[in-house]
Amino acid sequence: MSTYRQAHKSVFEANKLAKWLRRAVGQAIADYGMIEQGDRVMVCLSGGKDSFGLLDILLHLRDRAPIDFELVAVNLDQKQPGFPADVLPNYLKELGVRFHIEEQDTYSIVKRLIPEGKTTCSLCSRLRRGVLYRVAGELGATKIALGHHRDDILETLFLNMFFGGTLKAMSPKLVSDDGRHVVIRPLAYCREADLAQWAEVRQFPIIPCNLCGSQANLQRAQVKKMLAEWQKRFPGRVETLFRSLSNVVPSHLMDAQLYDFSQVQADGRATPAGDYAFDDESLALSSDNPGKVRVLL
Repeated sequence: MSTYRQAHKSVFEANKLAKWLRRAVGQAIADYGMIEQGDRVMVCLSGGKDSFGLLDILLHLRDRAPIDFELVAVNLDQKQPGFPADVLPNYLKELGVRFHIEEQDTYSIVKRLIPEGKTTCSLCSRLRRGVLYRVAGELGATKIALGHHRDDILETLFLNMFFGGTLKAMSPKLVSDDGRHVVIRPLAYCREADLAQWAEVRQFPIIPCNLCGSQANLQRAQVKKMLAEWQKRFPGRVETLFRSLSNVVPSHLMDAQLYDFSQVQADGRATPAGDYAFDDESLALSSDNPGKVRVLL
């Protein structure tokens, strides 16, 4: 293939990827009412590929959206050793984006409280959230945008099931822990692989996290590997899993607080949500001849 054709193909693929990511983010925002007229959205920028991609896509959508909203990028400088403090300010100045760098030495707190070799993610996240919530209030932000993507959501689902005994993932839109802010995840429909590719296309100045990135055998890493293997062996499985999160049938789970099982009584009427939990899609109980199976053609 000639150099010209290779370059043309690269541009074509980059444009296709850009359209896909922007469409996915726009759809998530519309589906969950994430951004409204007059919002001031605080985009949490860590320096990783996902938050860079989030800011980049939101900037594009802001300039083309039928509503007016503001963006302000916020980075929490946690005082990790060797953190290049000039990278993000220089990048954001070049973009002409309003930004705020908050300096808080949460790194020392985490290292002091968590024994060497233990997972730091939970405490680090809790401290970071507290600081970001405060900053959001000071900046007058009406929404806090985080860079979690589809893979993060699915990994969290399995982490909660395997290690926490709860059926819970990440919400695309929720009220913050302190009850004062609305948190949104506009990348909810985006695949991590696509965001990684977009980071290469856009040449974001990625800043690695040395606090937790070097820890081996994290539970999240194990779940990520499991999902990758499933997708490799059974293409489409991960997409189906993700789709199930928005297709919930409470009556076929076991949470009595979510579904009032005490009120369940037979009334003689057939129901499509009957006692078959996972019958073949081509089979269904005949409503006019209960107990017999009919084939749906």
